[in-house]
Amino acid sequence: MSKQYEAAGVSLNKGYDTIKRIQKHTHNIGDFGGLFDLSQFKMTHPILVSGTDGIGTKLAIAKQLNKHDTIGIDLVAMCANDIITKGARPLFFLDYFATSYLKPFVVEEVIKGIVKGCQLSNAILIGGETAEMPDMYQQDDYDIAGFMVGIVDKDNMIDKNHVKAGDMIIGLPSSGIHSNGYSLVRKILFKDNNIALSKQIGQQGKTLKEILLTPTKLYVNPVLSLVEHINIHSIAHITGGGFYENIPRALPDDLGVIIDSEKLPNLPIYNYLQDISNVDKDEMYHVFNMGIGMILIIDPSDETPCLDILRDEDARVIGHVTHTPGVTIR
Repeated sequence: MSKQYEAAGVSLNKGYDTIKRIQKHTHNIGDFGGLFDLSQFKMTHPILVSGTDGIGTKLAIAKQLNKHDTIGIDLVAMCANDIITKGARPLFFLDYFATSYLKPFVVEEVIKGIVKGCQLSNAILIGGETAEMPDMYQQDDYDIAGFMVGIVDKDNMIDKNHVKAGDMIIGLPSSGIHSNGYSLVRKILFKDNNIALSKQIGQQGKTLKEILLTPTKLYVNPVLSLVEHINIHSIAHITGGGFYENIPRALPDDLGVIIDSEKLPNLPIYNYLQDISNVDKDEMYHVFNMGIGMILIIDPSDETPCLDILRDEDARVIGHVTHTPGVTIR
């Protein structure tokens, strides 16, 4: 065993231990390349759809609480929720885990979350990379990124050019903050106000610890079920940039939307963050999902069947498409 490599800060033994732990939860891990057979899909014109993302400074909360078993779900969700905006079915996922020095237990907890996220997406974890890089990170810090690939028949691919003025906007509630805006969240809570993670928020009495590590909701199953019955004109995943950045990405350049803020879910955490800070309402919509993690744009004639199919998701009409470009929130 290389004593010089150990002296440089890289533990081969911990690396081997980490691989063994990961292999308990996955398959096909250890080869140089992950394989996936596409011959099972009988499509006229198959299109692969890919997406990559991380989960940002939500990792700092996981580190602070020493709780790492849910953020892997966030990682998968951020990627899977992106590719289903094209109507793509998730196929496989790869991850990248980088740290100053390996803690095999922490890596295993993260991977368990990734595997759970893949199961919820009907996808598989097909490979990944773990990198131990002393001097690149602080002692207990780590970062993770992921990459999801899905498939859709070209004839069934969702195309935003089908959107027209008068279309309805259906909102799918979020599970909370999801994985965006945590730099602002942490500034408000911990740097500006020194709020304890044990503090209870809202009438249901959830603590900040529970709220801040609630995983990003996966919309794969409800959206793909809807695609089979409804001609969805466009979909937007509400992530970093909130309503103002993400919704226009799902529209032709000459169209915009009006959002009725009264129709959005009332998440106590957003009220609390605004109450203890000087962040105005407009900036909140620029940063956070404000209780809506995904929007679907449909023809008005499809409103009733759409809401019926999504009845278990608490879906609701939150606005409509207009001829005026941009996002207007009333």
